[in-house]
Amino acid sequence: MAFGTQDLNVGNDDDVMNEINMTPMVDIMLVLLIIFIITIPVMKHSVNIDLPRATNEAQNIKPETLRLSVDAQGAYFMNETPMTDADLAPQLRAAAAQNPQPELHIRGDKAVRYERVAQAMAAAQQAGLRKIGFITEPKN
Repeated sequence: MAFGTQDLNVGNDDDVMNEINMTPMVDIMLVLLIIFIITIPVMKHSVNIDLPRATNEAQNIKPETLRLSVDAQGAYFMNETPMTDADLAPQLRAAAAQNPQPELHIRGDKAVRYERVAQAMAAAQQAGLRKIGFITEPKN
């Protein structure tokens, strides 16, 4: 059977009705309306609580910077304090254990042998320091 026009003159009951039956759609809408009427008062009745306010900004804790200097004779200075080769490794291990971990800035004299600077870098790496930088002076 196909959709077609209804012929009123013919008493044929087998004709297709080409109109949408609105009764099921109205029933569904009424059921939804009743559900919303019942649930809205339940959602409105709640206990009033004064909640604390919190910020979601991360705290920027700036770690301290360790300044390791190597003079022309190869002597080490940690934050302008002289130290021996034996004291360097424990100081660097203590710095690596801090949270947040400080940055190590190495300043080497241009007359010092590179070996002394490399030994300081190796000691820092073995201690577990992750941020190591070099301090230089710009050319004029």
